This record gives sequence, C-alpha cells and structure tokens, in this order.
Amino acid sequence: MVKAQNSPDGPAAPLWVRRPEALHRAAYAVAALVFSGQIVAVVLRGSDGPTALSVLLAGGGVALSWWQPWAGLVVTSAASFAVTAVGHDPLSVWMMAVLVLFSVTLRGKQPLAGTGIVAAFFLGAFMTLGGFRGGAIVGAAALFSAIAGGATGAALRIHRDHWWILEERAESAIATREIEATRRVTEERLRIARDLHDVIGHQVAMLSLHLGAAEIGLPEDAESSRQALVSARSSARTVVVETQRILALLRVGDDTSDGEALRPTPSLSGLEGLIASFESIGLDVQPSIDIPVGFVEPSVGVTVYRVVQEALTNAYRHGEGTATVEVREREGRICVTVENRVGHPLRGSGSGSGSGSGLGLVGMRERVESSSGRLTIDSDDGRFRVHAEFSPLGAVV
Repeated sequence: MVKAQNSPDGPAAPLWVRRPEALHRAAYAVAALVFSGQIVAVVLRGSDGPTALSVLLAGGGVALSWWQPWAGLVVTSAASFAVTAVGHDPLSVWMMAVLVLFSVTLRGKQPLAGTGIVAAFFLGAFMTLGGFRGGAIVGAAALFSAIAGGATGAALRIHRDHWWILEERAESAIATREIEATRRVTEERLRIARDLHDVIGHQVAMLSLHLGAAEIGLPEDAESSRQALVSARSSARTVVVETQRILALLRVGDDTSDGEALRPTPSLSGLEGLIASFESIGLDVQPSIDIPVGFVEPSVGVTVYRVVQEALTNAYRHGEGTATVEVREREGRICVTVENRVGHPLRGSGSGSGSGSGLGLVGMRERVESSSGRLTIDSDDGRFRVHAEFSPLGAVV
C-alpha cells in the first residue's frame, strides 16, 4: 500500500494519511475489543450455547473479513439474525459489522454495496425475528449506523487519495522543473562553448599570426624584442590549450549534431535573419537596427544577438500584438530594447509552454553580465520591456 510522505514545501499530511494502515488496524482493534467484551458478558451471565455461538459467529466474520472483505462482511452482518433469534441484544454485533464495513470501504471497496448489505441484514433481523422490538428508533439507529460506517470509510479513503494525488503532482512538478533547469543550463553551456570557440579561438589565432609576422619583420639585432614576441606567441598557444580544456568541460554530455556544431556563431549581421524567422511563424516585429560597421567586438555581438533572440522568444510565447526591436549606438554604447504587450500565458499561436519557468530571463541576465553589460527588465502598463546596454569593447558600462 502506498504511503504518503511529508512535503518539505507544504503542509504535512496527517498521520493516518502517511500511515494508511493505521485506521484499518484501529477498526479491527475496536471490533476485537467489542467481541472480547461480549464474550466476557456471555460467560458472566451464564448464557446458553446458542447465544455464545451467535457471538462467535460475529467474531468469526470479523476475522474472515481481514482476508476476504466481502465474505467477512456478510457473515458478520448475518450474525445479527442469530443473535436476534436467541433473544439477545444485537447492539454489539451491529457495532462489529459497522466497524468491518468501515474497514472494507476504507480499503476501496464499493461503499454503496457494502452499506446495502449491512443495512439489509440489520433491518431484516429487526423487522422479522426481532418483531420491531424497540420501535422505530431502533430501526432508524440500525439503518443510519450502517450508512455512517460506509460513508465514513469512503470519505476518508477519498481524502487520503486526494492527498496522494496532490503529492504526486508536486513531485512531478519538481521533477519537471529540475529537468527544465538542467536543459536550459546545458543549452546555455553549449552556446557559451560555441561562442568561446569561434570568437576567442579566432581572435587568438589572429593574434598569433600577427605576432609571427612581427617576429619575422624584426631586424637581426632586435633580440630582446624577438624574445618578447616568442614569449607572447607561447602565451597565445597556452590560451588556446586552456580554451580547449574549458570547451571540453562545457561540452560534457554534448549530443549536438554535426550540422548544429558547424552552424556559424550568431552576430549582429544575423539579426535580420533572426527577426525574419520569428515573422515567419506569426510574430509581428518592428525592427530598428542602426549599428556602425565594425563598431562592436564579436563577443559583444553574440550577446546582443542572444538577448534579442530570448526576448523575441518570450514575446512569441507569452505576449501579443507587435514586438518592437531597437538596436542602436548611443553615446558610444550599444543599447538593445525589445518591447511587447503582455498577453495571456497560453497564447494560441505560441508553443503552449505555459507561463514559463523564468530560466530564460535568468540565462539572459547571466549572459549580459558575463559581457560586462547591464540588463533591466520591467513590465509596466501591460508592456514587457527588456533593455540592455554594452560597451562595444565589452568593458564595464
């Protein structure tokens, strides 16, 4: 039997939910106590054999119901006929039958069928062999005690199952959140690895090339300068080796296809194609891009591209209407602004990802800050706005 566990992020489940067998055993413990008390009463009163046998029949039905719920319930309820037939008060047998009914419904058996069986035997014994002894009050007590036993067991079972469903949903949500976080982190690591390889690798290769050219062009008597250039080229090779080591760490678990691995590193020149790709899937974009050629370092250009990409992704998934994209040079800095109207979390034309986990915004902020930029995100007057500023050289803004 499944057991509910305490949730660290929510209210603790009641003890009987965490230990579902506790109520089941408690019901049988009370039934055993009632049976024992009745046996003691039979002995002390010196009752005859039929009376003792009728009580033993009820106790046997209780024991049988532990393994065979329906058979035990029928035997215990039928014992009310035997007790009534010998002229004994059937109250103790009724109590045992109600407790068995409670346990049976708590274990998931049909409450209506169980209640009907117990009520039929109670009322049958009361109206036939009992001769309506005790009047309508006793008959009503027999009927409503059966209903109470079945309803209570069924209600507790439903409440217990509700707790289990909530905990399963919580565990599923946590697992999904962790998977999504892992996926986004992996994607970002691979992006950084590609950018690091293409941007840094290219720049270091060019640096080594120019150092080699400078070394060749030195006069023969410039030995100290030649040694400095040799040392610089050695340092450049060290940078390449260390970069490759970092790339190996970043690409742990990389299952990127060959086509994806050979894809060019994004840059400012690819912004028009990026915007066109979003327009092709239904997002209305109004771009305004005005950056002087060669004004931005490649590493900063990659970050600008990624910011626009993530902001437009959010606009497509969670926004509505037109998204404006502005990438301009202002007072020697690169300013990127993407703005859109906030829409319903489950936009019909989007991917149906819901309200999102917020990890994309976290990754965007980390990327901007890693380029020594500054990112601000706000949502005022129903507008969602992403604004980033960079130095074209990547220095601190």
